[in-house]
Amino acid sequence: MKVIDTTIPDVKIIEPAVFSDDRGFFFESFNQRKFEAAIGRSVSFVQDNHSRSTQGVLRGLHYQLEPHAQAKLVRVSLGAVFDVAVDIRRSSPTFGQWAGALLSAENKRQFWIPEGFAHGFVTISEQAEFLYKTTNYYAPESDRGIRWDDPVIGIDWQGVKDPLLSAKDGAQPLLADAVTFG
Repeated sequence: MKVIDTTIPDVKIIEPAVFSDDRGFFFESFNQRKFEAAIGRSVSFVQDNHSRSTQGVLRGLHYQLEPHAQAKLVRVSLGAVFDVAVDIRRSSPTFGQWAGALLSAENKRQFWIPEGFAHGFVTISEQAEFLYKTTNYYAPESDRGIRWDDPVIGIDWQGVKDPLLSAKDGAQPLLADAVTFG
């Protein structure tokens, strides 16, 4: 496993060792000991989620507030997405900054998004299947979001200008108006 730092120190790209031959490939998609060594802390995942999206679908930017804050380990098993984490910890020196990674079935990379970050992705292939582990259960009362196109954050969504959004995602507040972390 290779750990790649992003522009935000707590957000990591995890690149597995892939063993390929004429039969196909094999890789270890998760190993608790190696993962905890890579991020420098203990975690316990309690929920796995799986979504499918078509090209141009943008999901996010989502997060949950305390006491239900979630960290996520995300990956793609079919297609490709551009995945983004936005630091929404007001006391952080990187507050309002974002880090992004291309995740695909081909590159098999994973993205570690700690608690205190909003998360979103846009599908850049015809279809994508997106898998993620969370460190806390979904709690509707703690569910929050931020506008995907907040100009202060300035995310480069890889050329996607008019994404397909849910009604909920289209009505999210700007970061300046959102309830965030201390």
